Amino acid sequence: MIYSALTITMTPPEESKSKRLRMVKSAADEGKVDVASPAQTPRGGNDTACPRCFGTGLEMVPGEGARRCDCQMSDHRERLFQSARIPPRYQHCTLSNYDAGNSESMWIAKREAQVVLDDFLVIDGRGLLLIGPVGVGKTHLAVAILRELIDRYQITGLFSQFGALLRRIQDSYNPISQTSELTVLQPVFDADVLVLDELGASKPTDWVRDTMMQIINTRYNDKRLTIFTTNYSDKRKNDADTIESLEDRIGVALRSRLYEMCRTVEIEGEDYRKRSVAQNV
Repeated sequence: MIYSALTITMTPPEESKSKRLRMVKSAADEGKVDVASPAQTPRGGNDTACPRCFGTGLEMVPGEGARRCDCQMSDHRERLFQSARIPPRYQHCTLSNYDAGNSESMWIAKREAQVVLDDFLVIDGRGLLLIGPVGVGKTHLAVAILRELIDRYQITGLFSQFGALLRRIQDSYNPISQTSELTVLQPVFDADVLVLDELGASKPTDWVRDTMMQIINTRYNDKRLTIFTTNYSDKRKNDADTIESLEDRIGVALRSRLYEMCRTVEIEGEDYRKRSVAQNV
C-alpha cells in the first residue's frame, strides 16, 4: 500500500503526553506495493541513502508500522526554526547562556522560563509576561523558550516584534499591497508558541488596542502559549511618577486578560550591554 499522508498530532495533556503517528490511506492505494518497505525499494547503488528508510523518509518498525525516520528530524527542525523568524541577533539564545549575574529577579525569571519548558504539555497554554528595563535579557529568555520548545516537541513557533507586526498589518491596507490583514495575522493566531516582543512600544491608539485584543483573545481562546516582553512596568515609583504604566499603554481590558493567560515576572538588574562595555574598557 502507499501511504498518502503522514500527520503528527499532539493529544491534549489529559489524554496523552506523547506524540502519535497516524497513517492515512487512500482508497485508490489498495493492493499497491508498500514503497516504504526496504525489500521493495530499489537502491540503485546510491550509498548515500539512509539505511533505515532508503530515502523515503518513513521508517518501518516491526509491530508498530511506519514513523518518520530519524534522518528527517533534523531537516524538519531546521524548517521549523526558519519559519519561527527569530532575528539573527537572538538565534544563539538559550537558557544555559543567559547570564543572571547577581540579580535575584533574573535568576527567578530564568527559573520560570525553565518551568514553562518542563511543564509545556500540562500548563494549558499559560505563558509568561516578562517585565523589566532594557538590557536585563527579556528577549533572550523569550527566544530561549521558543527555541527549546521547537527543539523538544517540533511545534510551530513565531517571533514577532510588536511595532513591526502593527506596521505589517497597516501595510496590508495599502491598495497595491500583495498581502491582506488575514495573511499577516494568521501565522500569529496559529503558532503553537508566540513570542511578542516589546509589548506596548507603539502609541496606544484605539486601533492598536483593538488589534492587540483580537490577537490575544484568539490565542487565549485557543489555549496557545504566548510569551510577552515589555519595558513598561505595572508599578509606579511614587504618586509623582509620570512614566506610563503597562496598563496605560495597552488599556485596562487587555492588561486584565494578560493576568489570565500569563504569569507576570518582573526582572530587575543592570543593563548587560553597559556591563559588557565596562568590562571591555
